[in-house]
Amino acid sequence: MVSLRQAQTDKWIYKKNHSMKKIGLILILIIILPIAFLLVNELGKLNENEQVLEQIYNNQLQAILFSVNQYSEDVVSNSANSIIEDLESINNSPGSAETFNNLLNENKLVTFIFTIDSLNPEHITFYFKRNSGVSNLDSLEQYFKDVIANNANKINKLYGYRDIGYNKIEPIVLPESNNQSLLVFTGLNTQTKRIYGTVINPQEFITNILSSRLQEVAKNEFIISVINPKTGYQYNSTKDFEKRSVQAQKTLWIFPDYNLGISLVGQSIEDLIRERAMNNLILIGILLAILIVAVWFVYRAVKKELELAQAKADFVSNVSHELRTPLALISMFAETLEMDRVKTEEKKKEYYTIISQESNRLGRIVNTILNFSKMEAGKRKFNFEEEDLNEVVIQVYQNYSYHLYNKGFDFEYEPGIDIPKVVIDREAVSEAIVNLLDNAVKYSTETKFIKMVIGNENDSVFIEVQDKGIGISEEDQQKVFDKFYRVTSGLVHTTKGTGLGLSLVKQIMDAHKGKIILKSKIGEGSSFKLSFSKKSQLNNGEKNA
Repeated sequence: MVSLRQAQTDKWIYKKNHSMKKIGLILILIIILPIAFLLVNELGKLNENEQVLEQIYNNQLQAILFSVNQYSEDVVSNSANSIIEDLESINNSPGSAETFNNLLNENKLVTFIFTIDSLNPEHITFYFKRNSGVSNLDSLEQYFKDVIANNANKINKLYGYRDIGYNKIEPIVLPESNNQSLLVFTGLNTQTKRIYGTVINPQEFITNILSSRLQEVAKNEFIISVINPKTGYQYNSTKDFEKRSVQAQKTLWIFPDYNLGISLVGQSIEDLIRERAMNNLILIGILLAILIVAVWFVYRAVKKELELAQAKADFVSNVSHELRTPLALISMFAETLEMDRVKTEEKKKEYYTIISQESNRLGRIVNTILNFSKMEAGKRKFNFEEEDLNEVVIQVYQNYSYHLYNKGFDFEYEPGIDIPKVVIDREAVSEAIVNLLDNAVKYSTETKFIKMVIGNENDSVFIEVQDKGIGISEEDQQKVFDKFYRVTSGLVHTTKGTGLGLSLVKQIMDAHKGKIILKSKIGEGSSFKLSFSKKSQLNNGEKNA
């Protein structure tokens, strides 16, 4: 036979599912209408102005050239970092200089390398390839000293980049040189003003390094070439430009004397229009995906609000039952005593005890609700004092012991040894412990056992409440401290509660700047650990926070 409460729950689930279907239908319409509008609008723009389309595509061409430029700079940057590491190791390893010279000889791009220790150098060190043919070293030194001096502003900027962690390369145009380019970069050591310069043959770089990249990017869609603007000569063009004009150009960053040029292959404006329309349809698809995600978030938010509404409804129902039960017992036993129906003093004492217990139970429920309300409103005041946790736990146990034994629970207490006093609100912490005990009692079925432990742990002192109840799933462990939330186990329909106990415990521990640690496993029980910092000290004016 289905219980009344279960029937009410099933009815609410049906209403919630029905409401969610309506909400889902509305949200689907919200998606379909804008998407339909976008599709109609896009189909009407297939004959869009060609000039606008050309501008858009030109931007795309510029982006391609940017990527080629970025690749060139990355290659040179990696080479520069390798040079820096090799040169800086020369002073630390006797044989490394010879190793570096061998590597230099194998590098077809680099003509030679030099280092200068400052912007006003007294000495410049050159590293040449074997059989370089350099005969007038003094003249060469003076030449590059002049180049560095004339570009002091650029080099000073390099130091600024280096100081913020970016080792930038600066290209410098060499006067009176048609086939050599200078790349300058700084060392990694921020305590020095060391400059590294490498002289590279741009044509060798374009032929051996950049050409494969141009082919990879161009494929069959573009013509990409490196152009000498002075002579108009094209280096390593993927195809001949023929009479076709260059549609976009960019200076090659690492070699300012050269340009990158790009043009489309065999595409008409009509082709581009269709391609643009297809791209827009893809964008619409992306927009649709974004809308679906947004709708999902809205749906989840609405679902959460409905669940919260049901939680509040359950809260009212549970609180009503929780209040009604002790009131009924108090009323019944008080009326029995008032009408003098109890003849023995032993029986009267039993009834008085029950009335007292139910009154305390009623008071705890009311206090829980009131304290939670105060915590939510930020109006609860805490009286922080140095307290002995052993004394606090013993007092709570003395007040709660009858309830435990009346419910048939075995209780074990493990006091802490040499536990330092901690700064707490005794009443609030006692309330937190009682809520944990209540939770253990409610959700323990077959094995009725509770153990409390006090101990030291690194920089904290803790109170741990352990039970052997039904346990809490990993999913529910993330939510049990939310207000009004109750574990969705089979006991939720038979076990009464406000859904505020654990939430109040969490709020109390937050006020103490402490932690609550939950460990639980379905069918094996749960452990709640209240951890307080040993470092907490009372300051003037902190007693009544």
